[in-house]
Amino acid sequence: MTQKLTESELLEIARKYSFRSRIDSNAVAGPIMVWGRGSVVRDVNGKEYLDFNSGQMCGALGHNHPRIVQALQESCDTLIHSHMSMFNDREIILASRMAEISPPGMNRSMFLTSGSDSNEAAMAIAKRYTGGYEVASPAVSFHGMNDSTRAVTFSGWHEGYGPYAPGNYPIFAPYKYRCSFCRERSDCDFSCLNSSFELLDAQAAGQLAAVITEPLFSAGGVIDLPEGWLRELKKKCEQRGALLIVDEAQTGLAKLGTMWAFEQEGVVPDIFTVSKHFGGGIAISAAVTTDEIEERVAETGLVVGHSHSNDPLPCNAAIASIDIILEEVLVDMAKNIGAYWRAHLEELARRHVMIGDIRGKGLLQGIELVEDRVTKEPAYRAGQEIGRICLDNGLILSVRRRGSVFRFVPPFTTTEDQMDLAAEILDHAFCQVTGPA
Repeated sequence: MTQKLTESELLEIARKYSFRSRIDSNAVAGPIMVWGRGSVVRDVNGKEYLDFNSGQMCGALGHNHPRIVQALQESCDTLIHSHMSMFNDREIILASRMAEISPPGMNRSMFLTSGSDSNEAAMAIAKRYTGGYEVASPAVSFHGMNDSTRAVTFSGWHEGYGPYAPGNYPIFAPYKYRCSFCRERSDCDFSCLNSSFELLDAQAAGQLAAVITEPLFSAGGVIDLPEGWLRELKKKCEQRGALLIVDEAQTGLAKLGTMWAFEQEGVVPDIFTVSKHFGGGIAISAAVTTDEIEERVAETGLVVGHSHSNDPLPCNAAIASIDIILEEVLVDMAKNIGAYWRAHLEELARRHVMIGDIRGKGLLQGIELVEDRVTKEPAYRAGQEIGRICLDNGLILSVRRRGSVFRFVPPFTTTEDQMDLAAEILDHAFCQVTGPA
């Protein structure tokens, strides 16, 4: 049995041997997690935390869901890994299950390991299908951290990487709370989108292969799309012979109260991708498209995959994940949890004037912190301090946009009592930084 090490001993080892290039640079200071069940994780010191980020948003079904554990055990008893170019039964069954929960006609799936992989595959498919090479993405998007997806991730993490391959363009994001186009209007008339494509048409070489977007910009600040924006984007893609790729990594599989977030707009993309809690905490992703696109691209000989593509163990976990989502009716659970948590956020906004905006839906909601509700000056430093206090008091949340946005992603297992406690911790943290409400 491995010797149990203290937190300080583990951190000392980490500082010597672990690669510290992480999204949160404070990770080197702890805590160090060793256990999780449902919506709770525990560190090496025995301290428990409410996990309102669902791990890295991959534990939305709840940490160590027993059905996922059972699926992993089944694969350990049969077949963990298989040749990526040979079919295995778990991959085939998973592909059929994906067709069942996808829009009609979107029958073809490939399985990879991460959201970056699936978005890279989606863009490769679009380029091969259209014959173009240019890709556009909203300026607050997050689509991955490999070279091809980092080139269309405009919410950060570009510094120090040098120039990217030509053909990647940002477009204006519909950030309504701070939109200069809609400052004098109560609704969106798609001025930002129209201006984006005017600039895109002027800059591009006329070989637009795809636009990739999230249906709700999560990492960029939990930014909702205005009603009709996604439909209008699809039209602009069709006019240019480009494909629409929707990245459902952080929004799909019941998270926002529908199986897929794009369904709420009545839009069917040409390709969509899914990852995060797809495997119930196990790394697996998918790119899903139509028969027609798959057939044409397959005929060109395009190969997209890695050594662990289509592995039976993660595929079996994903099958179990779909079973859980359907049998436990998690679409409704997301609506219920979302409504209860939104009520808490609205009450907090009444108590604390630093909360300037509440956004998102279902299990993915956020608040934006401002120094003044009129000027909307971001409250960066105060937000960072409030986030630190929350962590110290047992609440894990995601601090975005340099501290001015908090993102909350409670698992489907989260109870009303746990949401009550999370709201109390938040309220206490605000009071510590800004004074009594």
